[in-house]
Amino acid sequence: MDLHADLSQRALHDTNALAWMPSPMAGVERRMLDRRGGEVARATSIVRYAPGSRFERHGHGGGEEILVLEGTFSDELGDYPAGTYLRNPAGSSHAPFSEPGCTLLVKLQQMHPSDQQRLVIDTRQSSWVPGLVDGLEVMPLHAFGSEHVALVRWAPGTRFQPHAHPGGEEILVLEGVFQDEHGSYPAGSWLRNPPGSVHRPWSEAGCTIWVKTGHLSATVGPDGLEG
Repeated sequence: MDLHADLSQRALHDTNALAWMPSPMAGVERRMLDRRGGEVARATSIVRYAPGSRFERHGHGGGEEILVLEGTFSDELGDYPAGTYLRNPAGSSHAPFSEPGCTLLVKLQQMHPSDQQRLVIDTRQSSWVPGLVDGLEVMPLHAFGSEHVALVRWAPGTRFQPHAHPGGEEILVLEGVFQDEHGSYPAGSWLRNPPGSVHRPWSEAGCTIWVKTGHLSATVGPDGLEG
């Protein structure tokens, strides 16, 4: 299956408007954002676990990256409430589940094989640092090579200068409304700007976004399930 699989093209979804599609496990559904492959795929998805749902043990040949959006996600290593940022490196495996139910942003098969750091960050307890312009705050989450991942908080009326993304940019709007010269993106919007793209973002109302840059020209090996 190919869905927005050409990383050189801009992509945009209102994730709230997408249909939930079944996964191989009962009670686990996904809204597909981009994908190349079948159940073994490079994929970005919103994944929903019904209360009590469990996924069989499986490996992640190309790694797994998760942001818990709602509820509590769990595996044999711990419980991860809403706001948790989680990275399971290439070659890892686990048997995930959710007792109360949860909703996640999940990225599969998109980690460099040398990026072997497992991360669990409770963003509700982490510190914000000043951004490059007044009104902007940043919570760095991960960096490896050209790849950088962060939460970014925009105060109402904040504007950023025009800038390029040599390695591309991916955004999920968590709260508020994010904007640029191409449109307005309310909470739940997912957008992917390709390598070499340029834009001039701002937020009149204020917003919080998950943002990842510098990763769209990278490829890794085969991965597992659940995205």
